[in-house]
Amino acid sequence: MDTQAAFDILTNYLKAGKQRATPERYAVLEAVLQIQGHFDAEALYYRMISNGFKISKATVYNTLDLLQNAGLVSKYRFAENTSRYEKAFGKPNHHHMICLQCGDIIEFINEKLERIQNDVCTEKDFNMQSSTLQIFGTCAKCRKKR
Repeated sequence: MDTQAAFDILTNYLKAGKQRATPERYAVLEAVLQIQGHFDAEALYYRMISNGFKISKATVYNTLDLLQNAGLVSKYRFAENTSRYEKAFGKPNHHHMICLQCGDIIEFINEKLERIQNDVCTEKDFNMQSSTLQIFGTCAKCRKKR
């Protein structure tokens, strides 16, 4: 992943919105870019402070919202009370299967679903920006344990 390109997107977003480009915002973005998979804001906050960053929880939460608005992260609710995030920058559109037993999140891409979404948007004259499909159920590992 090109960190500089992500920083440039954030810089342009902040300039367009006449917002300040603070070191903390870039630190949160850099931390997000290092994470593989899904994460919650609390885990990101504790990861950052354990690595020596001086940052508040509020700054982490607010910056994640800002990064979502800038198109750099995606935010999800996977049948739990906590929002989960993942980096969106440089990642293809994909969907999720969530195991209700163990909490595993399985990502997948399906060209048929993409075509159907595009067809529906064309029929309804709708300009889609992004989409996600969430399928809840039980994964193969958990079914084998029963």
